[in-house]
Amino acid sequence: MKKIILTLIGLHFYTMAFYAQEKADSIPLRLPAADTEFSLEQLILPASLVTAGTFGLGSNRVKALNRNIKDKVAGFRSHYTQADDYIQYLPVISVYGLSLAGAKPKHDYIDRTLIIAASYLSMGIMVNSMKYSICSARPNSSSRNSFPSGHTATAVMGAELVRKEYRDDSPWYGIAAYSVATGIGLMRIYNEKHWMTDVFAGAGVGILSARIGYWLLPFNRRLTGRGKAAGSQFAVAPFYTKQQGTGIGLSYRF
Repeated sequence: MKKIILTLIGLHFYTMAFYAQEKADSIPLRLPAADTEFSLEQLILPASLVTAGTFGLGSNRVKALNRNIKDKVAGFRSHYTQADDYIQYLPVISVYGLSLAGAKPKHDYIDRTLIIAASYLSMGIMVNSMKYSICSARPNSSSRNSFPSGHTATAVMGAELVRKEYRDDSPWYGIAAYSVATGIGLMRIYNEKHWMTDVFAGAGVGILSARIGYWLLPFNRRLTGRGKAAGSQFAVAPFYTKQQGTGIGLSYRF
């Protein structure tokens, strides 16, 4: 398992170093319409993954498959690892770190921060809403908040952000980030923290969260005074707190 983890980390940082010698151009503030404009096509992949994950909640055949995978993994497990608790954040950190290494993102640091904040809040709402309403038992029976995998959602969200930000510079950044995210999903199954279908659903939530972050960017840019605004300014963003639960925050300035 240690070799797998080291390989994934090595792959990720190798791609960062490979392009570190390139000179970074100025970062444009123009917003790519394909990323920031909502379209139904962008819902197909995440919706498919979440739907596939839900079969593990009701289908006896899929439940049996989940248990079979759990038993087979237990056959070669030597010990549990906590590496996934930390590596899950590597793709998100790379959204900033790759530009420091010389890669060329689509947006500057402030815009990337706005995207990450909206993405992370969206993910928190979706993951926690499902975890504590569905109450699915974990494979190790430690709790009843297995569906979906929050670690996988975090890692895949970061990987999707990396893919979108750096795909024009090199597709390998996204490939490396998704390799790390895949490793996180596998480790969650290895550690008996999640069923295979929990991981599928978490991946879907992660992709959707990243895309929500881009859809909200034009509104949040106007709210922070970074975009041209004629007249009033309106912004919307999800939020989650232990005291107030989940909700949608609205802001109107004129």
